Amino acid sequence: MRTSAALALLASSLMVLAKVALAEPKPMPADAREYIIWPSDGQVVHGGKFWVRMGLSGAGVAPAGVDRPNTGHHHLLVDVGLPPMDEPIPNDKNHLHFGRGQTEAQLELPPGRHTIQLLLGDDQHVPQAPPLYSKKISVVVTP
Repeated sequence: MRTSAALALLASSLMVLAKVALAEPKPMPADAREYIIWPSDGQVVHGGKFWVRMGLSGAGVAPAGVDRPNTGHHHLLVDVGLPPMDEPIPNDKNHLHFGRGQTEAQLELPPGRHTIQLLLGDDQHVPQAPPLYSKKISVVVTP
């Protein structure tokens, strides 16, 4: 009896995941734009900690899990390229999620040259259509 209940729960979970995986990207206005307000490209920051200010125009910011038309939340890509646009954005040290709807965050990076880029994700962390991402910029961190 326990085995059949566990299998039924597993099957149900897999069906929900399949629906999410096959979901169409959510539409965004063609004029919407994702951008980094600060730092600027080539900015030198001292001490490793600095604020990143995130901008979005032509669309709105909403927390993860909130499904509203023409909204999403920011993801900051650090030292990586853009992920697949038809899958949820990874969540690791190179793909930082701001699922509470934050528009600024303190970032700490080791000394050296780094790249940062914003990517907007929908309520399920999947890029919209068309995907909204900022220009990739370089930041130089000094001790």
